[in-house]
Amino acid sequence: MTTLVFGHKSPDTDSTGSPIIWAWYLNEVKGQAAQPVLLGEPNTEAAFMLAHWGLDKPEIISDLAADTPVVIVDTNNPAELPATINSADIQGIIDHHKLVGGLETKGPIDITIRPLACTATLMIDLMGADAARMPTAIKGAALSCILSDTLEFRSPTTTAHDRAVAEGLAADLGVDIAAYAAQLFEAKSDVSAFSDAQLLRMDSKEYAIAGKEFRVSVLETTAPKLILDRKDSLMAAMQDVAAEDGADQVLLFVVDILNEEATLLVPNDLVKTLAEKSFGATVTGDTVVLPGIMSRKKQIIPVLAL
Repeated sequence: MTTLVFGHKSPDTDSTGSPIIWAWYLNEVKGQAAQPVLLGEPNTEAAFMLAHWGLDKPEIISDLAADTPVVIVDTNNPAELPATINSADIQGIIDHHKLVGGLETKGPIDITIRPLACTATLMIDLMGADAARMPTAIKGAALSCILSDTLEFRSPTTTAHDRAVAEGLAADLGVDIAAYAAQLFEAKSDVSAFSDAQLLRMDSKEYAIAGKEFRVSVLETTAPKLILDRKDSLMAAMQDVAAEDGADQVLLFVVDILNEEATLLVPNDLVKTLAEKSFGATVTGDTVVLPGIMSRKKQIIPVLAL
């Protein structure tokens, strides 16, 4: 039976590329039938990666049949996975996020969670010497994942090992990291075709804070003005998105990659209180700039408070 390999809903570059990388490894190295799939439409940066390296977009699925063999990558959070995930036959988890809990397996499995910036880095470590067998397109996907998740090494989640692996891949591929990262970020920054609701869900994760449910959305961009010019309509859309998704509030952080700061939209007193308690910020309008804030995983989620 074919093993499905997938990451989280609202797939970014790492959750698009890493299933492709690991499915290649299972198929070509381990001789195990595997298929990469997605749990949603890839974002613009991930779509650029697929086109640039000539990779097929994986099939998009929304549910799983009972006992389907699966490997979960780039998440271990049931809220980011199909509702039927615990009826599947989970065979492995490869991740770089904190352990959330709630997944149930049918037997002992391989779980690897390491404090690295990117799942692709971890996969290359797990492959060992077999990583050298990766074809050009798979190496390109891995490089893309690392540059995306580290924001070209600007993110505080970046480790020296992530950087070394990326530099090794770039050397093998003959790719100039700065030039390629600029192409990735340009693709990520082109959000003109997306509705406000789509933007609010594009790179979002669900978290509970002090008894309230939040959809924490991050948009990483080299052109923050294109998003902030839409702040009024984005804030107006937050109420409907929150209601449809069973949340109390949507938080939107617009991360300026080049200036290394985030702007949080502040539509109401709840978000104002959260911004002031979490970041020690003084909020006087409907946005607040948070210098140095780049990472949801390391700098946003751990400090959120009400």
